[in-house]
Amino acid sequence: MDKLSLSKKEIISLLPHREPMLLIDELINIKKLFSATAIVNVKKNSFYVQGHFPNQPVMPGVLIVEAFGQAAAALTAAGIDKKEYENKLVFLMSVEKARFRNPVIPDCKLELNIEAIRSHGRVWKYKGEAFVDGKKMADAQWSATIVDRK
Repeated sequence: MDKLSLSKKEIISLLPHREPMLLIDELINIKKLFSATAIVNVKKNSFYVQGHFPNQPVMPGVLIVEAFGQAAAALTAAGIDKKEYENKLVFLMSVEKARFRNPVIPDCKLELNIEAIRSHGRVWKYKGEAFVDGKKMADAQWSATIVDRK
């Protein structure tokens, strides 16, 4: 049976991202190579809200897109054969239809529901929706590729 969730420690074993740029804290509800929900704990002391904006902190939209990408990379890395993923990196290729509907204000739990739409060789296409307490905050589609680590 495939594992249905990944802890932050397990995510670190799959992704090259490290603090402070590792944004996702957990990956849950995993359906191998198809979908998952990433949890991002948006805190008042997160590096990205210190200057965005003082006295009115908001998680930058570009980092919501980054978190979508990290979640997709973790979903893919967890689902493919480790030999295929060793010494590889996942790079964002394009972002389409990104919409930011409501500001993400700390302290909150941002839930990213992501889905792999298709894959062709090393190129994958995904879509995702971001929620806080059931309210849609953002959505996007994006493509990524798996490349050799140099």
